[in-house]
Amino acid sequence: QVQLAESGGGLVQAGGSLRLSCTASGRTFGMGWFRQAPGKEREFVAAVVAAVHWSSGRTYYGDFVKGRFIVSRDNAKNTVALQMFSLKPEDTAVYYCAAKSGLAGENSDYESYDYWGQGTQVTVSS
Repeated sequence: QVQLAESGGGLVQAGGSLRLSCTASGRTFGMGWFRQAPGKEREFVAAVVAAVHWSSGRTYYGDFVKGRFIVSRDNAKNTVALQMFSLKPEDTAVYYCAAKSGLAGENSDYESYDYWGQGTQVTVSS
């Protein structure tokens, strides 16, 4: 069982930046981020593929990101980071780190992920 530990959430003003980090206790393949705002469904934010696959390092983003976020991964340390720029109040949500134990499934589909972090709150004030 892989455990995921997130850090980096907090309160920021609109237009500001935040960096989220997530460390996995074991080896994983795809790692990514989802978010969930109150009263809304869980939403795909970003994902990055592990180095062991032919698509190593390939990144995926939710449609709403529009170049504002960057996802990156350190395979040696089993960590994934999400650098967020130009934050908006509508980015306010609990952000969850997620990891896949294999290559199957869409990277943007939360049902493809086997492991989840506890979530970290991101609040963007207007």
